[in-house]
Amino acid sequence: MLPADWTPHRRDDGELLGWIHPAGDDWVAVDLLGRAASTPVDWLEAEEALEERGIAWLADIWMLERVDAAPLRVRMVEVTPDHVVVQTDDFGAIDAPVERFELEWPAPAALRPRRADDPDGRIFTR
Repeated sequence: MLPADWTPHRRDDGELLGWIHPAGDDWVAVDLLGRAASTPVDWLEAEEALEERGIAWLADIWMLERVDAAPLRVRMVEVTPDHVVVQTDDFGAIDAPVERFELEWPAPAALRPRRADDPDGRIFTR
């Protein structure tokens, strides 16, 4: 449930980019995963932070950290203030088996952007 003092911020076409909420005399931008997208700044800077971030980053490869197992390559399936759903990366194959994970919102730290040193997922090692 979103706090009552969070104001949605949308692109010109109406697409939701995130929210802006008060932080003392300043404002903080929050992205669609419920994570801070700015430090406390003035209203226009908070809007700018969300505009610059956009929504394309949601289509990137993400990693889901797991306890006692290697991280999984995942893609976003659904992101709402109720939950975040990700599934294992199918590499574009329509018949690849996938596993879905429903995560809380705001998204936990275990869901993170892919780093250059993460396994590729398409390269097998012995």
